[in-house]
Amino acid sequence: MAGRYFGTDGIRGRANKFPMTAEVAMKVGMAAGASFQRGNHRHRVVLGKDTRLSSYMIENAMVAGFCAAGMDVLLLGPIPTPAVAMLARSLRADIGVMISASHNPYHDNGIKLFGPDGYKLSDEIEGHIEAMLDGEIDIKLAGQDSLGRAKRIDGAYDRYIEFAKRTLPQGSMSLAGLRIVVDCANGAGYKVAPAALWELGAEVIAIHDDPNGFNINEDCGSTHPMSLAKKVHEVRADIGIALDGDADRMVIVDENGTLVDGDQIMALIAESWSQSGRLAGGGVVATVMSNLGLERFLDDAGLQLHRTKVGDRYVVEHMRAHGLNVGGEQSGHIVLSDFSTTGDGLVSALQVLACVKREDKPVSEVCKKFEPVPQLLKNVRFSGGKPLESAPVKAAIEDARSLLGKNGRLVIRPSGTEPLIRVMAEGDDSGLVEKVVNDIVEVISEAKSAA
Repeated sequence: MAGRYFGTDGIRGRANKFPMTAEVAMKVGMAAGASFQRGNHRHRVVLGKDTRLSSYMIENAMVAGFCAAGMDVLLLGPIPTPAVAMLARSLRADIGVMISASHNPYHDNGIKLFGPDGYKLSDEIEGHIEAMLDGEIDIKLAGQDSLGRAKRIDGAYDRYIEFAKRTLPQGSMSLAGLRIVVDCANGAGYKVAPAALWELGAEVIAIHDDPNGFNINEDCGSTHPMSLAKKVHEVRADIGIALDGDADRMVIVDENGTLVDGDQIMALIAESWSQSGRLAGGGVVATVMSNLGLERFLDDAGLQLHRTKVGDRYVVEHMRAHGLNVGGEQSGHIVLSDFSTTGDGLVSALQVLACVKREDKPVSEVCKKFEPVPQLLKNVRFSGGKPLESAPVKAAIEDARSLLGKNGRLVIRPSGTEPLIRVMAEGDDSGLVEKVVNDIVEVISEAKSAA
């Protein structure tokens, strides 16, 4: 759903600008709080955040909104998104909230909402909340004697760390002998990720683990793994793990400094789980952005690749509807529904580390499951209008599909989190892929300028 407030992953925008203002955040608390009243018990919400400066502002505004709706607020502090989803279930909350703009720079922020089951809200529920934001919420607020209270929750980090450690397979509870560099992106995982890996016996070198409110995702984390690769080489580590700002995604760097993306990680886990009889549904769920090489690898293994729209929530919805337990995105959102209701960077990393320990081979051998098909993604920024609806753009897209034929794919879509149009093509002929993408980008840019 893409409405006035909600995009593909909750509400997101520039901090202190609509829709990421304190006023809107307070109204979201009011509307969500009013929407999740279920009976006469004391209702509660768990509220986590990442390390952005603006998260303090949004947090306080949402606390006011939830308390006005009669909900008690359990404040978790800076903590990964998957921990919020897990604690919503564990603490029997009526709703969970994560304040984060994920991999975006510090000047953005966002609000992600989870139901009492730990799953992100459906389009229908988000639509209901959105309709309330511009309406009269006052009539649904609590009376003076029913207002909510807010308090800090101690031990939230420890609860999540123990949960993550228990996801390791039996017999793989020790990571002793592994030297691991973990890039915390100066984000929400800066405490829990190094601690969990150390408690499991690994030698841990943490980088970008000193957030100051402004440096989240700044030249670090899963979207900028160059410094991780450099550190892995410098300290001769066995593996590098890069989280993003809210630690719901991760990518890996092998001992040679080579990037291992979400597609390779899904292939590794799917193969491992299939061999052990754990893989459900005979396949994997990924998005339209995953590489054709992953699809071919799974097909050769007798497994099916199911594709969805971009967004881990759509991956999860498909997994639930069709009984699959492995899914994710090329960007590093890996969803393992045996453990989590959303992407979880730490839990996914532990599954990879279990494979590395079991096979006792270099990460470059364990994690390289297929040769990716040449793929190119470019973004075109736009500020208004609908350039994809212009006749020249439509014609260029049709020409590109014809050129790629059955041995390639073309995906063109507006970003759900930024004012960008993403143009992706892949195929066995890298030169053709580059030509196709450049031609479409040029035509879109011309249509944008004309508009």
